Amino acid sequence: MMDKRDTVKKINVGGVEIGGGAPVSVQTMCNTKTWDVEATVAQIKAMQVAGADIVRLAIPDMRAAQAIAAIKEQVSVPLVADIHFDHRLALAVAERGIDKIRINPGNIGGAENVKAVAEACRKRSIPIRIGVNAGSLEPRLIEKYGHPCPEAMVESAQGHVELLQRFDFDDICLSMKASSVPLTVAAYRLAAERFDYPLHLGVTETGTEWNGTIQSAVGIGTLLCEGIGNTIRVSLTADPVREVSAGIAIVKAAGLRPGGVKFVSCPTCGRTEIDLIGLATQVEQRVRDIPRDITVAVMGCVVNGPGEAREADYGIAGGKGKGLLFKKGQVLGTYPYAELCDRLVELIESDGEQA
Repeated sequence: MMDKRDTVKKINVGGVEIGGGAPVSVQTMCNTKTWDVEATVAQIKAMQVAGADIVRLAIPDMRAAQAIAAIKEQVSVPLVADIHFDHRLALAVAERGIDKIRINPGNIGGAENVKAVAEACRKRSIPIRIGVNAGSLEPRLIEKYGHPCPEAMVESAQGHVELLQRFDFDDICLSMKASSVPLTVAAYRLAAERFDYPLHLGVTETGTEWNGTIQSAVGIGTLLCEGIGNTIRVSLTADPVREVSAGIAIVKAAGLRPGGVKFVSCPTCGRTEIDLIGLATQVEQRVRDIPRDITVAVMGCVVNGPGEAREADYGIAGGKGKGLLFKKGQVLGTYPYAELCDRLVELIESDGEQA
């Protein structure tokens, strides 16, 4: 498939560009009650620190909608309102400065409701994401296709797109989410062929952090490597801040986000003569937040260790109860196992201070 990441329409979400060659952005969603401004703002700020580019908020009622203005005053990250059924909520958040709306035009009532939302968003340059979910397809599509499938999901999206286009609204983003990874991937592939709108990637209802991260990495990562997708959200039954960390890791693994520490370590085997698991875990934790574009390698033995460590900016190659410390291919010394992590981190931090 042709790489469509750069050729789809570009939208602007509160200053963050999506599509049209813009970098892939990482989203998450608050699990606070949106009307609780203090708690919601605190969580948004934690998400920003973790690296979130965009944050979505649930807007189930007018109380939540009315809180948007107060929240916007206290945060700088763009906010998306998640709305279902009641078009008046979309109008309320549009008036209060929301940056994007997630809605399905077909479930907010008649044509007049859709027209009112389209006009309010067009007036304020607020994009709309049409969020198709395999678990909530229109009954007519289930009757037509017999079960959720890529064709049904794309047909649902097409119907929602045409509703907005009828009222001269084209500032659109699409998502095609399912809890099945193969179905999700197939639906996005078909959508990429059919539409020229940016795609919001995600596998929905993936479960707890461990299982959800794996499913998201397979689904989102596959699509990103195929040139499909412009913004992502990893859905986890976990602290939403963990969604941000997982999302950034997936985008980096796909080669689409430079910068930050790239950490490399080998699997253990019978040749390993140090506690490599403990050492690698300790080093990864201590270097992951260093704001430098570097590669750090922790290797366990003499087979691949010296070579990999030399290729990294900084590295350790383990031996029997000790290890070699490398910097850009040069051996700086041999140190006991207990000192290796401290010596490595001190070296990296010292170089950072001199840069």
